Amino acid sequence: MAPKAGISERISIGVLALQGDVDEHIAAMRRAGVSAAGVKTRADLARVDGLIVPGGESTTVMKLLARFELGKPLQERVRAGLPLWGTCMGTIVVAREVVGLEQPTLGLIDIAVRRNAFGRQNDSAEVALPIPVLGAEPFPAIFIRAPWIERQGRGVQSLAERDGHSVMVRERNVLCTSFHPELTADTRVHEYFLSMVLEASQAGRAAGIGNRQDVA
Repeated sequence: MAPKAGISERISIGVLALQGDVDEHIAAMRRAGVSAAGVKTRADLARVDGLIVPGGESTTVMKLLARFELGKPLQERVRAGLPLWGTCMGTIVVAREVVGLEQPTLGLIDIAVRRNAFGRQNDSAEVALPIPVLGAEPFPAIFIRAPWIERQGRGVQSLAERDGHSVMVRERNVLCTSFHPELTADTRVHEYFLSMVLEASQAGRAAGIGNRQDVA
């Protein structure tokens, strides 16, 4: 996972600020030792080294991405290597398919998700979830109207499961969690995402390119 010391001056994390748990993710990233800010425009997107799509309402966010003309630039940056993390609703937005629904998505990770798979709002729960990449101690995973991953491609790595379904997955530079790490005091998932961002930044510097972009 990413070290806390010395990274704040080198890394900037964006949180898609169209709807959802924006402030909570920003606060969690700052606790993890890195600067974070909301992303609402193409210029905002171009300035960040990694992007979080927070929890919220997926159909609303897809409409807002279209209204603000952010969907295509976001897809292009992620396909070019920008680390992306979708939490809960964000997992639905970045998935390839939503099971049983004709719902548009960004199609950035080879998974099919089922909405509200663990139940509605009154079925919300905190689960001590084993996540081996974070260490031996289970993570206090908060599930709120959470999806699960019903199908995943061969290139997708399952990092955690609940009730026989993946709830944390990664494919190259894209991470997804069905739960809400930003609602806990535990920053280990945020630090794991930071490690992905640092790896991408170091690879970019070695290749003579950066994670950020210029906007004409």
